[in-house]
Amino acid sequence: MTLISVPVLVAVALAVTPGAVRLLGRHAGWPLVALFATAAWQLGRLAPDVFGGVPVTWHATWAADVLPGGMSADFSLQLDPLSFVFAMLALVIGSVVFIYSVSYLHEGDGIMSFYVLMTGFMLAVLLLVLADDVVLLFIAWELVSLASFMLIARSGSGGEDGAMRTLLLTFTGGLLLLAGLGLAVWATGTTDLTAMLSSTVWDDKPLFAALVGVLIAFAAFSKAAQFPFHPWLPEAMAAATPVSAFLHAAAVVKAGIYLLLRFSTAFHAVPAWQVTLIVVGMGTAVATAVFAIQQTDIKRLTAYSTVSQLGWIVATIGVGTHFAIMAAVVHTLAHAMFKSSLFMLAGVVDHQAGTRDMRRLGPLWRRMPWTFGAMVIGAASMAAVPPTFGFMSKEGMLEAFTEAPLSGAGVIVLLLAAGVGALATFTYSARLVLGVFVDGPRDVSDVREAPASLLIPAALPGVLSLPIVFFAGWLDKPLDEVSQAVLGGNWAQTHLALWHGVTVPLLISVAVLIAGMVLIIARRGVYQVVLERKLVPFTGVQAIAAGVNAARRVGTVLARPAMSHAPSRHLAPLLVLLGTYAAAVAVAPGVGGRPLAAKVEGIDQLSDLIPLAVVIIGALATVQARNRLQAAVLLGVTGTGVTLQVIMLGAPDVAMTQFMVEILTVVLMMLVLRHQPRAFTETTAARRAGAALVALAVGAATFGAVWALTGRRGKSEIAQWYLEQGPKITNEGNVVNTILVEFRAFDTMGELAVLGMAGVAMAAVVASIPRWPHDPAMPGELPERVLNALPMQMLVKWMVPFLFAISVIVLWRGGNEPGGGFNAALLGASALMMKYLAQPDDRDLFRHETPYLLSAGGVLIAIGTGFLGFAKGSFLAPLHGHLLHQHVTTALIFDVGVYLAVLGIVATALNFLGGPTRPGSEKPHGDLGRDTEQRTGINRPPMQVGTRGTLPHDVALPDGDEGDEELFAASLSSRAGKGSRRPAAPHSQEDDA
Repeated sequence: MTLISVPVLVAVALAVTPGAVRLLGRHAGWPLVALFATAAWQLGRLAPDVFGGVPVTWHATWAADVLPGGMSADFSLQLDPLSFVFAMLALVIGSVVFIYSVSYLHEGDGIMSFYVLMTGFMLAVLLLVLADDVVLLFIAWELVSLASFMLIARSGSGGEDGAMRTLLLTFTGGLLLLAGLGLAVWATGTTDLTAMLSSTVWDDKPLFAALVGVLIAFAAFSKAAQFPFHPWLPEAMAAATPVSAFLHAAAVVKAGIYLLLRFSTAFHAVPAWQVTLIVVGMGTAVATAVFAIQQTDIKRLTAYSTVSQLGWIVATIGVGTHFAIMAAVVHTLAHAMFKSSLFMLAGVVDHQAGTRDMRRLGPLWRRMPWTFGAMVIGAASMAAVPPTFGFMSKEGMLEAFTEAPLSGAGVIVLLLAAGVGALATFTYSARLVLGVFVDGPRDVSDVREAPASLLIPAALPGVLSLPIVFFAGWLDKPLDEVSQAVLGGNWAQTHLALWHGVTVPLLISVAVLIAGMVLIIARRGVYQVVLERKLVPFTGVQAIAAGVNAARRVGTVLARPAMSHAPSRHLAPLLVLLGTYAAAVAVAPGVGGRPLAAKVEGIDQLSDLIPLAVVIIGALATVQARNRLQAAVLLGVTGTGVTLQVIMLGAPDVAMTQFMVEILTVVLMMLVLRHQPRAFTETTAARRAGAALVALAVGAATFGAVWALTGRRGKSEIAQWYLEQGPKITNEGNVVNTILVEFRAFDTMGELAVLGMAGVAMAAVVASIPRWPHDPAMPGELPERVLNALPMQMLVKWMVPFLFAISVIVLWRGGNEPGGGFNAALLGASALMMKYLAQPDDRDLFRHETPYLLSAGGVLIAIGTGFLGFAKGSFLAPLHGHLLHQHVTTALIFDVGVYLAVLGIVATALNFLGGPTRPGSEKPHGDLGRDTEQRTGINRPPMQVGTRGTLPHDVALPDGDEGDEELFAASLSSRAGKGSRRPAAPHSQEDDA
């Protein structure tokens, strides 16, 4: 088997997780662990080659020639000693956490979401550490962020704020990584990670290397929770204990460490990289170690300790020597062992005692002796107490600091800071043990030792910190290989042992142990001083909140010019822009070296005046309309004129699209306008005149721009190429459709994803709109609505099947004749629209989940078609052939995805805009509407549509909805039509202007 089998096995685990959970419940962890163990075994089989100096690779072209310069995005994996360590770490620690979860979780705790997200988390981490292409690396990096966000958020209301802050900080790091990788690709001319890191650019351009190195470093800090990104890790404690154990020991935080180690190949000798890592790492380590002492929650203390320990690793990587890289990897392993154990043991205490607060615990060591013993060993390893693995790894890092690329005084300051950090580490480790098991006022007679099924997986990683030191010599050669994989060269000096003689690190460790014992004896006095003292003027969470509020205020100021419904407010900036451009052209005529007066024969036809007249008549009639229904219909007339112009220009595909969109838009506008007063608000003559001037100016400017830039040009070179080469390459004659589904399929697939998200956003927004009482100025029910619907119902019986049949034909013929997935979907959508209009009242056209299934199915089909292209060597590469004497292509399957996605978005609009959501209807908009009522606290009594009503006095708007109240009041006060006595509202006047 090849390297690809490792992520494939985890992907299989992800695919079978839903079925396993339904069948086995919380015990679904066992088959998943079996697949993880198989993946780890497969890694072990590759170990001889990997540590023999021969990296194992797997490569497939993902998307050919899609990046600037003809570069391809490759699904490229590489297993070298460094990636082996981190991949094995994720699989082994992950397996232990899953075994622990089987006993920790209870049925009904969201088992499905837990196992699905955790398995997806595992897959994302594996792809990250195995990626040998920066595109795949970045995608995996962001998947890790999303997985951690969702795992934290699933903890309920207590985790929502922390999850959002986590997402904010980690996505900020993602943007920094994207910037750094983009610059690196631009400079090196490759997306291959190995080639990029070994490029000579970093030596030839030291300033550029410093810039990219700092960007990569801070991107890694966002995952490794280093200053200023450190607040997210304690916030993540809202997640379940198994999530915390995996996240802190082998997943997100280790992703940041891995990135720093991997890019040390290029930046280990760059001074900016070295100083940034050493200063930020050690500063974070010391500060958060002190913060850890102040914590009373077991998990928060352990979380701050994680940040501190990661700071040690980051500072060690910054030293940049072979020995430092080796020491960082050793402590990464030691940290994964004792930290995963400590988190799971914290969960054991919480599970048995019912709390994680030290102030509510008592002398548990008598009631839970085995848990106490395991906690002592894990904490001792964290505190670097000999003879634990943590002591060995901490000694290595201190030794590495003696070789730091600093001045003599700088090295001394670094070692002093490390000594302070080590003392704080010993203190919070002792507080963890004593605060949980020894100190405390509670009577714990009702607490019992945890069952073996829960205790053993929790204790095992930490307990192994003791015996492993006696076999640590076995790791010497593999660690040499890891260091060589990062920095190159031949380095064979690793010698892991408990005793290396009397050295500076040993003296620091002895001083820390003595001082730590003194602090333990005087701990009550120390805790009284430290626990109640505010060490910094504000917390990290407060800093994030202040930053978000500042950004919101700035955004409000910047958005103020556009915060209006008045079209003139939005058109004025465009008018200024076009005017400025016109002035520039007048000063320096010619665009792109071509004269503006160039004339192309045959463009202008006398018959063009016909659609122009239709457009003008429709536009003038629209602005004269006083009724919203009239305006919507007349606006469709304008669109029909544009359709006529397009078809006269010889573009039937575009004309069909335009015409169907106009039809569908009118109906959708009706669904929105029924919530508005019938008539527009009266405006003053001066306001109408001003709006007319702005409209005329924008129209004239737009005409001038179109005429100057495109109207006097022949076919562009790219257009001519498509016309000549498109049919030869695709064997299909419809150039418009082949551009969309073959030449620019990536763009179309991205648009499909946006379309699907638009449907979700539409559902969320409409479902959150409060159901106001009916305004008498709004349209009421039709009399005899059932009888009124009968003619349409009879027509629909024949028209719906006919339109769907036509839509399938248009879909099929799109390769050679006018048609395609989008046009066909619009025809199918018109059938859905007719079926909706045939209903006698407001009701859902589909089941609640159907629109989502259509949209998601369409997007998935489009993506799945892309994978078929791998048979030709690239994602979305088209495959052609003949079936029953008909030319067929995978582009047709792609078009089916487009077809379903468009139907899905129309179905969403009909269900959510046309369903039982009318103001005053008897029931809200399905489950989403009920959730909205419960969330906002707005309870509105049902009111009959068409009856007079005013806003009840006991209806309270949720916080921040003052603007909605103003708009609602304005809508009530706006004139409903002829004979209305309501005065016009100034706000509405401006909007309608």
